[in-house]
Amino acid sequence: MKSTLRISLKSGERIFVNGAVLRVDRKVALEFLNDVTFLLENHVLQPEQATTPLRQLYFIAQMILINPEGAKQSTAMFRKSIIMLLSCFKNEEVLSELKRIDGLVTQGRAFEALKAIRGLYPLEDQILNNREMTPATVEHIRKEIARW
Repeated sequence: MKSTLRISLKSGERIFVNGAVLRVDRKVALEFLNDVTFLLENHVLQPEQATTPLRQLYFIAQMILINPEGAKQSTAMFRKSIIMLLSCFKNEEVLSELKRIDGLVTQGRAFEALKAIRGLYPLEDQILNNREMTPATVEHIRKEIARW
C-alpha cells in the first residue's frame, strides 16, 4: 500500500472517485488510505470545452478515469485519436510528448497522461494560431472523434 493522500474540498465542490461523483456540503478533508482513481472537479473537462484536438484527447482520457466500466472503449478511442494526432501534428515537441502520453495510458497511468496533455495546451494554441494545423484538419479530427 502506498502512503496516504489527503485532499481538501470546499463546500459544493465535486470529486470523481472510482467512477462515482461526490459533492460535499461543507469544507472537508478526505484522506485516501489506499490506491484510488480520482479527478478533482477543476480538472474535469466538459464536452463543450473540448474544442481543440488536444482538449478532445484530454476528454477521452478523462473518461478512462471517470467511467471505469467504459474504460476499455475509451482506451480504444484514445488509441485511435493518438494515431490520428500523430499524423496531423508536425511539431516535434508535440509528437514526442504524444508518444509519451500514449505510453502513460498504456501503462494504466491516465491521471499522469491528463497532466501531460494539459501541459501541451499552450503549444497547441500557438500552433493553431500560427495556422500550422489547418482548420480543415482540426474539423476532420473533431468529426472522426465524434463518429466514434
